[in-house]
This record gives sequence, C-alpha cells and structure tokens, in this order.
Amino acid sequence: MRTEKDIHDLVQRRYGEIARDGSLLPDGVCCGPAPDAIAATLGYTQAELAAVPEGANLGLGCGAPLAYAELQPGETVLDLGSGAGFDSFLAARAVGPTGHVIGVDMTPEMLERARQNAEKAGYTNVDFREGRIEALPVADASVDVVVSNCVINLAPDKARVYAEAARVLRPAGRLVVSDVVLEKPLPPLVAESVAALTGCVAGASLRDDYLATIRASGFTDVEVLEDAGFGELALEMVPRELRVQAEAAGIDVRAVAATVRSIKVRARKRA
Repeated sequence: MRTEKDIHDLVQRRYGEIARDGSLLPDGVCCGPAPDAIAATLGYTQAELAAVPEGANLGLGCGAPLAYAELQPGETVLDLGSGAGFDSFLAARAVGPTGHVIGVDMTPEMLERARQNAEKAGYTNVDFREGRIEALPVADASVDVVVSNCVINLAPDKARVYAEAARVLRPAGRLVVSDVVLEKPLPPLVAESVAALTGCVAGASLRDDYLATIRASGFTDVEVLEDAGFGELALEMVPRELRVQAEAAGIDVRAVAATVRSIKVRARKRA
C-alpha cells in the first residue's frame, strides 16, 4: 500500500523528468503523438496552440477546460497543477492586463520551465507558485475561477483538493476542471502500476464518487459538460511491458481502457 508521500514522490519524480525532457513518453515507448496533436484532439484550437510560448504545451492534459470557464477581463484565475504553463498562459490572455493568473505546481522543474516561458514571452500577469494542490499557497476567498487539467486524479486526497479550491474561491466563484475518472475499478495489476498512476489512470476515482466529492466540498450546480473516452490515448503512453504483463495475466487491455473516461466538470462555490 503506497502512502500519500509515496504517491507525491512518484508523481513529482515523473513530472520532473517530463519537464526536463519535454516529453511525456515513458520508458519503453518509442514514439507517440506530438503535444500539439494531443492538444488538438482534446479541443484546443490552432489559434490557442500558436498563442502560447514554445515549450508550454507538453501534451499533458485530458481536455480543454478553459473553453467552459467564460473568463472575463480583470478576473483572478487559479490553475491547479499548472505544469509548464499552457492553460495559465491561455487564461492570462483571456483575463488581460487587469486580471491575474496563479499557477500552482509541486514540481520544481515544471515551475522553472513555466517561469522561463513567462519571461521569454513577456507575461506579467502570471504568478507561478510552488505547492501541493491539497494545501494551496493562496489566500482565502481571493480568486474568481479555479481551473485544472488532468491533475486532480494524481492527488491521493481529492476531498482535500476540492476543499482547498472552495476555500480560495470567492463566494459564488466557479470551478471548471478536466480530469480522468473510471466507470469501474481497475484490475489490481493496473491499479498498482506506477506507470498507470503517473499516466493519470491508476489514481482516478470512480465517476460517481468523484462528483460526490465535489458536491461534499462546498460546491453546487455540479454539471458534467463533456464525457469522452480517454483509454485509447492513455494506452499510447503506457510502457509496452505493462501491456504485455496485463495480457499475460488474462486482462483484456482494450476493455479496461474503455472504462477510462475524460470528463469536464463545472461547478460553483456555495455563496
């Protein structure tokens, strides 16, 4: 049984490697879709892909949550698990010079990359902070919108993440996230795999449990905006060794992949 610290350490190590290498492909995978191709599949437009600094998009998302955030000039936005800054930079463009974006990430290599991207592109309304999304370095009731893209599934205590999101939001503030959920429990071999954990699969909650956690954390008007398959894309990022082990154990890998979903959820903090 992995402890919370074990999970944080595994995730931080893996995403530090991604930040340094500029690739999300794990050992044992020779090739895969380029970050821009992944982002286009998830719903980002070519204009959005061209607007962010080079190196900000690492192909790590499972959706395009900002499409539903309805960001307004002057708003303050918090990006949970901001990585190299892709969604943070898009949010910064939307809220304009009178707005502000805070990106929080626990991986120093990702923060360094994001800050370099901000500096070279001249973004002055983005602030990248080191911290865990279960204990945000953000003041109470100080942001208008919380967004996140395929990160909360990596957190061992999702209830704490959503409680923190509610804490930092202003009354009636809104939440828009893309994340991975499961239709049914994973086979133990997959659920216990480090590669499946850091690949945003093994740490995912059952869909109904995930939505119940949001509602119990101080949010109302919880709605699923999109629900799409994510397993096929996840399979492309899983080391061949794990797929071979699963098949040797009699696991129908394609059937398991079909239970992995990407959902976009919107909610509002209770006033």
